[in-house]
Amino acid sequence: MRVVIGEDSALFRAGLRALLTEVGHDVVADAGDAPSALAAVLDHRPDVAVLDIRMPPDHADDGARVAAEVREALPDTAVLLLSQHVESRLPVHLVAGGRFGYLLKDRVLDVDEFIAALDRVAAGGSALDPEVVARLMVGNRSALQELTPREREVLGLMAEGLSNAGVAHRLVLTERTVETHVSRILTKLGLAESANTDHRRVLAVLRYLESHRSR
Repeated sequence: MRVVIGEDSALFRAGLRALLTEVGHDVVADAGDAPSALAAVLDHRPDVAVLDIRMPPDHADDGARVAAEVREALPDTAVLLLSQHVESRLPVHLVAGGRFGYLLKDRVLDVDEFIAALDRVAAGGSALDPEVVARLMVGNRSALQELTPREREVLGLMAEGLSNAGVAHRLVLTERTVETHVSRILTKLGLAESANTDHRRVLAVLRYLESHRSR
């Protein structure tokens, strides 16, 4: 897998490069600011761009803006955004096409989990940090209130990018039980008859995220 890293902390950037290289990925470039990161991605056309959300020059949502430009110019390049703190305003529109992840930097310390998330994003899936998902679940007063607590739990894990098998493993349920929960979630959200299963899962997650976007 070919990777470009955009991260303003030289120490963290070096650690990411070392980690990804150790597991067999090819870090083709790294950059310490948003303009340089965007230029590197457009020049090298990597499989995945790993970007810090807050980078120079503005130290605001520079990485997210780079991600949006990458998605527009190179739709086949996956993007994994990293953040130091939980930020509930997710770049929801980026999730729609898959190949997108949003993780807290602490997640990198769990190497197996981080690499699994990176691989999932590169393969066209999504990976949203469980802490972000948990924060969004608190005080839910949206249309999703029709879901049972277990169904909201399943939807939260779907938002993390887990498959039915992954959800079953996390909740210690059978995969058949999870399939039933997913089916009920899609029905309650009015998605039972629309598109294919993978697309309906994305739509369900988007509705979940959109309902909390202004929080």
